[in-house]
Amino acid sequence: MGVWLVIFLGACTLRIGSRDQLPDQPAPTTIPLAVTTEPVQSLAPPKNPIALPPGFAISVFAQGLRNPRMLAVGLDGQLYVAERGANRIVRLPDVDGDGLADQVEMVAGDLNSPSSLAFYQDGSLYVGLTASIVRLSDLDTNGVFQQREKIIDGLPTQGHHTRTVLFSLDGSSLFVSIGSSCNVCDEDDPRRAAIVRYNPDGSGEQVYASGLRNAVGITFRPGTDELWATNNGRDMLGDDLPPETIYRVISGGDYGWPRCHAGRIVDPDFGADQACEGIEQPVVEIQAHSAPLGLTFYTGDRFPADYQGDLFVALHGSWNRSVPTGYKVVRVPMDGAAAGPVQDFATGWLVDAENSWGRPVDVITGADGALYISDDGAGIIYRVDYLGTQ
Repeated sequence: MGVWLVIFLGACTLRIGSRDQLPDQPAPTTIPLAVTTEPVQSLAPPKNPIALPPGFAISVFAQGLRNPRMLAVGLDGQLYVAERGANRIVRLPDVDGDGLADQVEMVAGDLNSPSSLAFYQDGSLYVGLTASIVRLSDLDTNGVFQQREKIIDGLPTQGHHTRTVLFSLDGSSLFVSIGSSCNVCDEDDPRRAAIVRYNPDGSGEQVYASGLRNAVGITFRPGTDELWATNNGRDMLGDDLPPETIYRVISGGDYGWPRCHAGRIVDPDFGADQACEGIEQPVVEIQAHSAPLGLTFYTGDRFPADYQGDLFVALHGSWNRSVPTGYKVVRVPMDGAAAGPVQDFATGWLVDAENSWGRPVDVITGADGALYISDDGAGIIYRVDYLGTQ
């Protein structure tokens, strides 16, 4: 298997906590970088290493963030982060290309727990808040958004409270993922446990797919119109049921919750005979309680050829499993339409049954071809590069 290459960089230790209740663009336009900045703190060795396959290395790109969640690459090629704990969106430019963020730049503040962000074709930035979706526009000379407009309001707020936003590849549709209000129940609001489609101006609301208990991660597979989503399965059915799932999401698809899980497991509380008939099947199954969140298809050219187009998924980690699981990033090899078995890619955040020192949230291919990972437990953004075998 070879020797695993690891670089040790800054982190902290934390107790394992509760589970989170939680595209192709037109040619880029030039967006100026902000001058109002906070310096990135110096790096320090972590408490524990992160293990990677041979030839790969991981480093801290930025740290000192408060609950960083989903990531996006801007039209300027820089990395943007929804810093939920600080109620703001920040940019992490690497103008000199040294693999380290030059600084932390706030581009929008005074937002209520932003959890996701997506750039539209005109350079405006859509931000997912719990009860609304906000559009940011009108950059000043420092690259800070001056205008904000609440284009979608009145989203349900109880239970799973993150809202993930994503544009279709042609920019004609805005997708918003809205998790369930509960572990398992019959919902009154059809927008819950669903992916909802809107026009970019917030009009035309329609439920695109239902029965997805908590599809935090949504993305399009490059070169296709396939919408892919992670899904967190229900709790309290033991250590190994039901499996976490990844789906190709189709318009009008029913993914089963709360009656049926993973397309084949009848719920003991809400299911009945034939509960799984007509339910869409997962493409990938993952160990129960791993809490898959962000996912991305690798589109860069820095990784070896057999990694090109593969799927990477951040597993946030379990809270109600007797032996903790997750707390890592996994790879799903892609061979045409077929998804291969799940493989560990980056591991080490989970120390033992009582402690972890971080929780991966999102993964994204950067403009430089590296893979970036957000960690809301340690407040860190990591950068994974391929250096070649020694």
